[in-house]
Amino acid sequence: MIDWLAFLLVLVASLVSTCVVVAAYSLGIRLLTVSGRTPIVTPAEFTDAITIVTPAEIRQAEKRAAKAARKSPLTESQKRAALVGAWACFGVSALAVLVGVYLIIGEHLFELFS
Repeated sequence: MIDWLAFLLVLVASLVSTCVVVAAYSLGIRLLTVSGRTPIVTPAEFTDAITIVTPAEIRQAEKRAAKAARKSPLTESQKRAALVGAWACFGVSALAVLVGVYLIIGEHLFELFS
C-alpha cells in the first residue's frame, strides 16, 4: 500500500528545497554583479571543439563589466555589503545542497564508518 501522505510530503519538500537553492544562487549572482564583480567565465578549450565565445567577445564582456562597475551609483560600503550578501547566498545554497546529500546518504555513512 502506498503512503500518499508521505509521497506528498517528499514532493513538497523537494520542490521547496529546489526553489530555495535556485533563489539563493540567483540572488547571489545578482548581488555579486551589483557589487561590481561580474562573473565572466572564459570557455574551456578542447581539441576539435567549437569555441562558442571568441577572445574578442570575452574582451568586450570584460570592458562592459568594468564600465558598469565604474558607473555604479553604490558607495563602497554598499558594494561591500552586496558582496557579503552574495557570499552569504552562495553559502545558503551550498548548505541546502549539503543537507540534502546528508538526508540521502547520512545514515549509510554512519553505518559504514562505525
